[in-house]
Amino acid sequence: MKPRLQFFNVAPDIMKQVMTLNEAANNCGLEHSLLHLIKLRASQINGCSYCVDMHTREARRDGETEQRVYLVSAWRESPLYSDRERAALEWTETLTALAGHHVEDESYDAVRAHFSDEEMVKLSVAIGMINVWNRLCTGFRAVHAVETAKAA
Repeated sequence: MKPRLQFFNVAPDIMKQVMTLNEAANNCGLEHSLLHLIKLRASQINGCSYCVDMHTREARRDGETEQRVYLVSAWRESPLYSDRERAALEWTETLTALAGHHVEDESYDAVRAHFSDEEMVKLSVAIGMINVWNRLCTGFRAVHAVETAKAA
């Protein structure tokens, strides 16, 4: 696919702020393995091939197993995720797919059982951050390594 717009070049000031928030979310104190899972799951839901590709490779680079990466899209049926990871994946799905839905108490209570108040805010910001990236990359058709390799 041909890129539509180079968003970093067109709006560098706001993208600098996006990068600052992204850095804060990445270094908020939540487990990096957990952040990889939520980034991958939100990107799958949003159909962002750029981010699915990137976060799959990053998770593997940081020691995540292939099997856990492969099964993120079917996490409910897999025994490979901890209760804390399951709560985070549920919260990711809830906050990513807000259109036409309310955040139900059951969803909130499920994540609340495994995360402190502060962690819940950090988790929610991290989920919001990947959703920002998904919207930028899908909306403007960011070119990723798969397309670069295919073109070579």
